[in-house]
Amino acid sequence: MAKTLWLLRHGDAQEARTSDFDRPLTQRGERQARNVGRAFARLGVELEHALTSPRVRALDTARIACRELGIEPVVYAPLGGDFSLDSALELVAAGSEDGAQLLVGHEPDFSRLIGDLTGAHVAMKKGGLAAIRLGGGHGELLALLRPREIELVAGH
Repeated sequence: MAKTLWLLRHGDAQEARTSDFDRPLTQRGERQARNVGRAFARLGVELEHALTSPRVRALDTARIACRELGIEPVVYAPLGGDFSLDSALELVAAGSEDGAQLLVGHEPDFSRLIGDLTGAHVAMKKGGLAAIRLGGGHGELLALLRPREIELVAGH
């Protein structure tokens, strides 16, 4: 059996006025997050877990996207920055044999993680989504979607 790891980079966020940690989403970022949730629903994606960075822009992205699926994301502090391959593999190992997990976080962590798992060289856009199938000791990049492509899947 294979596991699927979905990686969602937070949506577009306001420029830092106070701390980087507290940057909220822009209206565009909120729309990006809603579209991810709608795309998941249209694709019939069922998530076992949704974990998110504690940073406001990622947490809000996760909450908005997961609302469509009727699940509540859980804060996982390591997603807040310098998220490692080892941390990702621990999370995947904790899930069921054929489950799907969503991680909501930041760059450059996700592009690096995709490279580590699949060998692909990518750049995750704000509001972008990637799917990786893990099994047999390696990963396969199933999808890499930019916000515009997600919008099309969502039906907008």
